[in-house]
Amino acid sequence: MLVIRDGRVIDPSRGFDEVADVVIEAGRISRVGRGAAAGLPTSERIQVVNAAGSWVTPGFIDLHAHFREPGYEYKEDIASGLRAAAAGGFTSVCAMPNTKPVNDTRAITEMMMARARAAGGPRLYPFGAATVGSNGAQLTEMADLRDAGAIGVSDDGKCVMNAAVMRAALEYARTFDMMFSQHCEDHDLTAGAQMHEGHVSTRLGLAGWPRAAEDVIVARDLILTELTGARYHVAHVSSLGAVRLLREAKSRGLAVSAEVTPHHLLLDHEALLGFDTACKVNPPLREPEDIEALRQALKDGTIDCIATDHAPHSSLEKDCEFAAASPGMIGLEPCVPVLLDLVRDGLLTPLRLVETLSTQPARVGRLPGGSLRVGEPADIAVIDPERRWTISASSLCSRSTNTPFLHKEVRGKAVLTIVNGQIVYEA
Repeated sequence: MLVIRDGRVIDPSRGFDEVADVVIEAGRISRVGRGAAAGLPTSERIQVVNAAGSWVTPGFIDLHAHFREPGYEYKEDIASGLRAAAAGGFTSVCAMPNTKPVNDTRAITEMMMARARAAGGPRLYPFGAATVGSNGAQLTEMADLRDAGAIGVSDDGKCVMNAAVMRAALEYARTFDMMFSQHCEDHDLTAGAQMHEGHVSTRLGLAGWPRAAEDVIVARDLILTELTGARYHVAHVSSLGAVRLLREAKSRGLAVSAEVTPHHLLLDHEALLGFDTACKVNPPLREPEDIEALRQALKDGTIDCIATDHAPHSSLEKDCEFAAASPGMIGLEPCVPVLLDLVRDGLLTPLRLVETLSTQPARVGRLPGGSLRVGEPADIAVIDPERRWTISASSLCSRSTNTPFLHKEVRGKAVLTIVNGQIVYEA
């Protein structure tokens, strides 16, 4: 038996936010509430955690991460990725298929699931590729991917450009009740692009990536989603135009969802003025008006959840000429401290922040967790919102350190992560 005492229990699934106890028995939550730990049998072996001053929340669920295994294990493997997830308060992670080889077969999905079981810790839910090799032409065997453990399909990093292929992919995904997560980028509009198209790209002499490249794909896909009735999810929304399109689609009852990353909520294209490759991401950091639109959309529910788009790269891919650098930054471990700044600034309530990191991803992905209701699996994060620490190579569990927050002192940390009633991380 595990007892978490006197923490600020934040459970968005039932609008609960007060100091309380959480009691865990046999891997599930058995009691929640003020004084819930009182009167427990003294004969039982009980482990007690004092959570005074900390938040006790449902374990976070990341719908979008890259663990690089198979093929790029020098950047991250499944074991190190799951350790990083646990250190960030994440109890479930969805791994994208842009591995080498691409996760487009049952065998690769099964291998990833086996590696995750061997590693232990957070739960792994792979995405399978929507098309063979993520080449945008031939559909994968989605039923096989689903039966092997894939929760959805995506050609992440590559947009399905052909509308007829996209329609067929949505129809098949609907048939097998799989979510389709789309990387919305018209590649014809972004050929050679290095960053957001705007005054900073002009100043730096870098080829720009217009907002329209995201917007036109979102618009097309929403039309196809309405046609097919599929579960459609927009990955890493970055543009104010995409927000407008999503808001209109949701107002008409379309079954669509969307995620936003911490870095698109916090950083704009001026972060690239020093040619900092840590800030080179896909989609690119945009302008303050995009940030404001994203924040408002997250606040009002147009954007459902936050996902990290955890994208580890070694120094080989980042310590180089800007045009040659790979896009992406790690996100699992910096997630909590950087997002807590939005709470401190009054942009999000603690309840809404936790909802976007746990309850909503569980709903969108149809995954277990996201709740501290009695009887639910005991997937829990304990967050100390005041814990100060420095993001450094030695403090990170990830194999990679590509983040613009490296060497920065931050405030807020996951201090305890519990999966299925077992402690998998303790700071």
